[in-house]
Amino acid sequence: MANIHIPVSVLNLVPIRQGQGAKEAIEAMVDLAQATEDMGYTRYWIAEHHNSETLVSSATSILIKHALENTAKIRIGSGGIMLPNHSPLVVAEQFGTMATIYPNRLDLGLGRAPGTDMLTASALRRSKNDSVFTFPEDVNALLTYLGPEERQGYVKAFPGINTNIPIYILGSSTDSAYLAAKLGLPYVFASHFAPRYMEEAISIYRSRFEPSEYLSEPYMIVCLNVIGAETDVEAQFELTTMQQFFLNIVRGTKNPLSPPVESMDGIWTPAEKEMASGMTSVSFVGSKNTIREQLTAFQEKYDINEIMAVSYIFDPDKQKRSYEILKEVVDGK
Repeated sequence: MANIHIPVSVLNLVPIRQGQGAKEAIEAMVDLAQATEDMGYTRYWIAEHHNSETLVSSATSILIKHALENTAKIRIGSGGIMLPNHSPLVVAEQFGTMATIYPNRLDLGLGRAPGTDMLTASALRRSKNDSVFTFPEDVNALLTYLGPEERQGYVKAFPGINTNIPIYILGSSTDSAYLAAKLGLPYVFASHFAPRYMEEAISIYRSRFEPSEYLSEPYMIVCLNVIGAETDVEAQFELTTMQQFFLNIVRGTKNPLSPPVESMDGIWTPAEKEMASGMTSVSFVGSKNTIREQLTAFQEKYDINEIMAVSYIFDPDKQKRSYEILKEVVDGK
């Protein structure tokens, strides 16, 4: 029997909803953090995106601090900090400071992509060299900066030393699976927008995993889309918000998170539908019973350790209900 009684967590890109602005998006981020904390979610991660006028998650560490101070116990973290954009020392100092204020509540998820287009990446970069290729060295630098005092070099993170903030490797291809396995760190796969290599990445990570001081056996988190509602019909209706969100990505348009529509027919072309559907093929959509069946089938195949859910739902109350449904499923309610 598949184990569906697993920890569930939240990923938030902090999208702006139609008719609202950046301040409302940040308020909604806090509201959802508080709601999912009350539901018993394990962690709440905030993404990093730049030059995207419909997502407010550019200054990720500031949003993490804001979420920490407005919650009490849920773990708050980055999904992720995109290391090519940041000096590892600055990340260690920022996270070390937050971990000092809010001990044992912080996660540091790290990605190797810039989280934006190449022109913006160039404006963000700390050097003219392509720091994507220094990702393994940067991860090791962070492990050192946040680790015990006796391992420090001349340059140290104050605060940061001995905070031992858990580090997670994020990936949307197979590259990071090799790194997470080699370093013996937990691995998070971005199936919510790039499911193509999920199966292969999980297999690589598990087969090549080397136990470390951080982790004795592989810990696999999969991030996926969840649209839960009272009925399958209602869930399919709410799903159209997410479909419009991904159509934005396919077209390169900049529309805010939009209300659901009766049908996507006539809104997207068959080619656009195929591309958007390919990006969202790992999604749980439906009533509680349907999501239970989908999660059970998923776990029978992959048996992962934790689900991280993204719910692109326009109505905040319905979004919360979607998270509630997923939590009820894993709690066996």
